[in-house]
Amino acid sequence: MSVQTTGGSLTKEQIDFYNEEGYVVLPHLLTEEDLRPAREAMEHKVDIIAGELFEAGLVADKLEQRPFRYRLAELFRDLTAADFLKYGRGWRDRFPGYFHLMSNPKILDAVESLIGGELFANPVYNTRPKIPKIAAGAVPWHQDKSYWPDANANPVITVWIPFVDANELNGCLHIKPRTQHKRLLKWHRETVSGTGYTALHNSQLGRTPTVALPVEAGSAILFNDRCLHMSTANLSDEVRWSVDLRYQPTNQDPMPQHGIGFLARSGKHPERTATLEDWLAHKPEHE
Repeated sequence: MSVQTTGGSLTKEQIDFYNEEGYVVLPHLLTEEDLRPAREAMEHKVDIIAGELFEAGLVADKLEQRPFRYRLAELFRDLTAADFLKYGRGWRDRFPGYFHLMSNPKILDAVESLIGGELFANPVYNTRPKIPKIAAGAVPWHQDKSYWPDANANPVITVWIPFVDANELNGCLHIKPRTQHKRLLKWHRETVSGTGYTALHNSQLGRTPTVALPVEAGSAILFNDRCLHMSTANLSDEVRWSVDLRYQPTNQDPMPQHGIGFLARSGKHPERTATLEDWLAHKPEHE
């Protein structure tokens, strides 16, 4: 679906590239200051996990002084994939830092360029701590739409943002350009790693060349929810922290079966734009 809008921050060349290829890379979209609230939310979650592991006798040290990029990896270094997956393959906590990130004008401006200024933040957002050598790190080839196959929403745009530099060693994204026009392919649940990710068979991938997308922290990759993509395992010694956020026009299915999203931007009804308090109370817009 090609969309041309008059608002937003992307250049015509970037919009044309997205419409043609199904994705666009925005280097250094966010600064360290932009990332800080969400990173603090991640650190808070790691504090909680470290405390639980310590209380359970699974670790002898909560590693409170270790750097953000290493701490979670070192906490689970001598534990199992099952110990890690107890906390889920992705996190969807309602910590204020995530709302501030999802509401960041730089992100909304970029998305507005592609689908207009009436923006709904989809309830399917995730924090992804890709742990070295843990099964949850490798994400098989899939289309995001396989997670909401019955939803009447198109397009849904994924905004993928790394919080550390993402490269081919720690498991950056790989995408098959120009696959955004495909129908939703028949998918299956991955059964080997215990993650339950949706997955496609190699025979479904076609001949479109794969493009690896290494990007630096604070960059963003925007792509259509039908684009085929995957990421490889983390073979480094650090956590490959990232978030995947999603946005769609406000006149589409809000997918309440997946949670409560929120009105992120509206020129027609700015008074309804959700506040932090609304989001924490699971209200989709301001009353």
